[in-house]
Amino acid sequence: MSRFTDPLTGADAIGDPTEPELGAGQFDGANAGGDAQARDDESVNKTGTTTVGISTDEGVVVATDMRASLGGRFVSNKSVQKVEQIHPTGVLTLVGSVGGAQSFIRTLRSEVDLYEVRKGEPISMHALATLAGNFARGGPWFAINPILGGVDDEGSHVYSIDPAGGVMKDDYTVTGSGMQLAHGAIEGVYDREMSLDDARDLAVRAVEAASERDTGSGNGVYVATVTGDGVEIEGFDETEDAFAQR
Repeated sequence: MSRFTDPLTGADAIGDPTEPELGAGQFDGANAGGDAQARDDESVNKTGTTTVGISTDEGVVVATDMRASLGGRFVSNKSVQKVEQIHPTGVLTLVGSVGGAQSFIRTLRSEVDLYEVRKGEPISMHALATLAGNFARGGPWFAINPILGGVDDEGSHVYSIDPAGGVMKDDYTVTGSGMQLAHGAIEGVYDREMSLDDARDLAVRAVEAASERDTGSGNGVYVATVTGDGVEIEGFDETEDAFAQR
């Protein structure tokens, strides 16, 4: 009991500050968190996902599948756009809970706009990646693992941002439940000097390979092409239609 009392009733106003917030006996300690998390997982729309980012000397290509699921067992949406423009020459993918990823993108987009208003110039990709990592580590979002791809004065860039806020730059990267399958499609084929069209085809093939075996990925592909001139995002219900037109 505390030494603070309600002035009207004389009852203890605070109670035992060390007692669990939900009260003793309501949950079976060890299982309480796991059971609650399991219920949440089943009710939250998630992008099981395969997202691929590939950089070349000509620009960046980001490709994603289009499937969202409930608890990983039911396809709740077949046409989710999992890549969004957040910068005049930059995009970010949605990986994890749909609501958390969408909120994350809105927040970053607002920060990019504020930076441009204050500084009068676009934020660099390195600074944006650092900002995204800081937000991922300290923000209220569900676990997310997006890819940031973009072009600035220093060239083409692809970053993966992990749920703990880690930021890693690479020539290409893959996140999501289909990442092992997609990585297998890219390894040994990627070349930094490949054309943007070849990079697009490779990214699409990687998503297609993952969709064949990963139950969290499928239902078509979105492709974002980023150059110094801007961003183009296209959605395709049939993967074959997403390959570069030559």
